[in-house]
Amino acid sequence: MKLSHISIATLLSVAAVGAFAQAKAPEPDYTLSFNAGAVTDYRFRGISQTSKKPAIQGGLDFAHKSGFYAGVWGSNVKWIKDFNGATKGSLEIDLYGGYKGEIAKDLGFDVGLIAYQYPGNNSGAAGTPGAGAVTNANTTEFYGALTYKMVTAKYSRSTGTFLGFLNSSGSDYFDLSAAFDLGNGFTLTPHVGVQKVKNNSNFDYTDYSLTVAKDMGNGFSLTAAAIGTNAKKAFYTDANGKFIGNGTLVVGAKYSF
Repeated sequence: MKLSHISIATLLSVAAVGAFAQAKAPEPDYTLSFNAGAVTDYRFRGISQTSKKPAIQGGLDFAHKSGFYAGVWGSNVKWIKDFNGATKGSLEIDLYGGYKGEIAKDLGFDVGLIAYQYPGNNSGAAGTPGAGAVTNANTTEFYGALTYKMVTAKYSRSTGTFLGFLNSSGSDYFDLSAAFDLGNGFTLTPHVGVQKVKNNSNFDYTDYSLTVAKDMGNGFSLTAAAIGTNAKKAFYTDANGKFIGNGTLVVGAKYSF
């Protein structure tokens, strides 16, 4: 009888432990995550932001279980001086926020606003002579995206001057990408985008890329991206004679925690 009691007690204990292990932990109200990394060349929509030099980057992201999110991200840049002819402006700080959710099974949406800020920059062309009117590189865009399974279509539109171009409010960017899980931590992401600069059509172009990412575990990942554009060399060559829309391979590493 004593052995039987012990056996029954043991079985009940095992069952209780199993039931506890299967119980799902409650979803947190929000998550806060950080990331830091480096790339051999910071490319934004296919155009080099660092005159083909490396960049150090990092950010902070807040996500609420309701679908609202916000974040900040930063990187060093060179294009404001080398391309726009400014004497100040070596840092990019992006501030963004939005809301994402699901419309139906496998169909999600994402809407938000992002401000590309270049603290202290004095970029831009002079406006009406004598009026003292100038533009600068600071740019704000709203965006909307739909994702079906692994494919995402996104539209962005500037609410004011776009990256220092005069009379460029309402510039558009169309983005189509996909994320394919290759297994063993590998992801393949093809992308194509079309940039339209309002009232500055010589600066319109299409960019495309193919990125392979490897999740190394413990928050560490590596990327390699083949990037190209059909940007006009005459309009995307900086003051140092560098064509910043050329085809290239960009390698990066990032740690998220």
